Amino acid sequence: MDWRGEVLSRIRGLTKQAAPEVVEEVKWRKPANPFGVAVWSHDRILLTGETYRDKVKLIFAKGAFLEDPAGLFNSSLEGDVRLRHRPPRGGRHRRGGLQSPVRAAAELNAS
Repeated sequence: MDWRGEVLSRIRGLTKQAAPEVVEEVKWRKPANPFGVAVWSHDRILLTGETYRDKVKLIFAKGAFLEDPAGLFNSSLEGDVRLRHRPPRGGRHRRGGLQSPVRAAAELNAS
């Protein structure tokens, strides 16, 4: 497992802590991306984890409707409902930083 797998593993753990009922699947496998995309769902898609050669992106499906007190999101809101977060390559998330939007996304999907 390279650093991208380690990042997704940390995301998996944080996501399950924040919303234990969340289901993880791998979708959209293709020759250009044989490992597919990690997809976490609760009623509907909450977020996806996409790996690239030099980065991992988390995309919250309804991110524009979530508050971002920890300043995690780094995508503009220009007409889009999704928000992107680029996890630190070797670093750690601040405690609760990612769990709060995951919890909020699960609550939003359930409402």
